[in-house]
Amino acid sequence: MTTRLCAHADEAVADVQDGATVLVGGFGMAGMPVALIDALIRQGATDLTVVSNNAGNGDTGLAALLAKGRVRKVICSFPRQADSWVFDGLYRAGRIELEVVPQGTLAERLRAAGAGIGAFFCPTGAGTLLAEGKEVREIDGRLHVLEYPIGGDVALIGAHRADRMGNLVYRKTARNFGPVMATAATTVVAQVREVVETGEIDPETVVTPSIFVDRVVQVADHS
Repeated sequence: MTTRLCAHADEAVADVQDGATVLVGGFGMAGMPVALIDALIRQGATDLTVVSNNAGNGDTGLAALLAKGRVRKVICSFPRQADSWVFDGLYRAGRIELEVVPQGTLAERLRAAGAGIGAFFCPTGAGTLLAEGKEVREIDGRLHVLEYPIGGDVALIGAHRADRMGNLVYRKTARNFGPVMATAATTVVAQVREVVETGEIDPETVVTPSIFVDRVVQVADHS
């Protein structure tokens, strides 16, 4: 058994290093591992590259990490929405870097990292600013952009339930980027609402097998 059950979130993120690339699950706040992000704020790692669908919402979760000045660069699909004022302010002040990646391409770049795929061609973004500086090739009469995998030093994801081995299941749309991020990082930490005994989760319903999960922490108020 390789998955460690942590007593609290601080233990789960204690060894995140300065300069790390951190994959953060969630679609907006759905599936956002807020307790793990709060623990990372307390832990103090800085100069981080964060990969996530959004660039923070409101003043909590990822936005709170950005507000502390701990993040050097954000790689995401949706950097701006109605409540992204923390990121907006940092970006306009030149205090944070941004790489915009179309949502499907982001998911595939993460999946490619987990699958050991060196690179792939994708039509999304061809002929736009997103393709600047990238190799473009015509395939079957359509322009495609060469994209490279995105791997992480650590992934912080939110799941609904884990067993004591670390097998994970998710709750509805909170599943989003969790499964692909769990395959794409060296160390994977999952925040869950419930931990059950091994065997209580039907193997046919497991989404992320325990082999991909290094640490699990139970957080009662996580949904």
